[in-house]
Amino acid sequence: MTRTLTVLGSTGSIGQQALDVVRRYPNEFDVLALTASRGSDVLASLCIEFNPSYAVVGSQQESDQLRSRLNGKAKATKILVDNDEVEDSQVYSADVVVTSIVGAAGLNPTLKAIENGNTVLITNKEPVVMLGPMLRDEVRKHGTTIVPVDSEHNAIFQCCSSKSGARYECFFPIDGLRRILLTGSGGPFRTIDLNSLQAVTPEQAVAHPVWNMGPKISVDSATMMNKGLEIIEARWLFETSADQIQVVVHPQGIVHSMVEYIDGSVLAQMGTPDMRVPLTFGLFWPRRGESGSKQLDIFEMSAMSFEPPDYIRFPCLKLAAEVARCEGTAPAVMNAANEVAVEAFLESRIRFTDIYTVVAHCVDEMGNENCESIPQVIDIDGVARNIAKKKVFQLSTC
Repeated sequence: MTRTLTVLGSTGSIGQQALDVVRRYPNEFDVLALTASRGSDVLASLCIEFNPSYAVVGSQQESDQLRSRLNGKAKATKILVDNDEVEDSQVYSADVVVTSIVGAAGLNPTLKAIENGNTVLITNKEPVVMLGPMLRDEVRKHGTTIVPVDSEHNAIFQCCSSKSGARYECFFPIDGLRRILLTGSGGPFRTIDLNSLQAVTPEQAVAHPVWNMGPKISVDSATMMNKGLEIIEARWLFETSADQIQVVVHPQGIVHSMVEYIDGSVLAQMGTPDMRVPLTFGLFWPRRGESGSKQLDIFEMSAMSFEPPDYIRFPCLKLAAEVARCEGTAPAVMNAANEVAVEAFLESRIRFTDIYTVVAHCVDEMGNENCESIPQVIDIDGVARNIAKKKVFQLSTC
């Protein structure tokens, strides 16, 4: 039976890879809505190809530009501006919603998708990081099925056994868990001389040795902040403590994560480093589908190595591992400050090593408050961004 699909952030790296999987199955999915912040040529071409019922952009100007680019094509597509008009549409009612909006900007759209109680493929870790148990409560309230698509959390999901023996669900404990082994490649600066880190350029930082990702996520990989955010995400998705999550540096990117059980068994999920694999898993859950990824040739795997992270080289990871133990607002503060710092680095306003300086300053300044509500976390996010921007200005004028 054909299922309806909405892709939030359709023009980004993850969104386009999700649609690449959909191309392989024209009779499986009916694209209901595509969203993007801009009405770009990419979004226009996707609308012409998939003919969605809705295309959502960030402003009236972008709406006008998209309409001009479509030039009378994709006539069945209604163009909406991301405001109250979207609230009254069916954009979030799809059978499957892929949330691939990078950063805290994806928080509200993810919440809207969860409210509809269908299947939500979470590829953006920030909503889980920012809200933690409050997001869990929303998921349970609406009976939503969550499938994590971040490669590491998808790997953990695949390595879990269910109480019922049928399938596993997120935001519930893993039976018999001893620890989660969260793998990461170590990024492009795993072996670079420490003294040269402050001089690395944005171009060097986004040149990931294994994965093809967007610029923000690539920089997070270079600082290993992404792995710190993933500790927090794993803590809540799999209802465990931060101390039961061990980061493992695995440069080859073949083992995407492992789960160790109390009987000594260690289950690992392996595959080629291609986001279409976890996306296909999520799109077809609980079945399997063909992803189009290159088949893993175990005979070409001459060696796989695993090593502990270097916290001197990756201070952002150490900070995030400490914040992961907090149940209040500190994770949201850290995430907000990191987004501001990474943007400033990509614009060459601060040095690579200043990213940690900005984030640590904000975490120290704001501390950790109890989370009372989702609006409170959103307010905290805004305050943290202002503090981070001031710190960025100080560093950029030194």
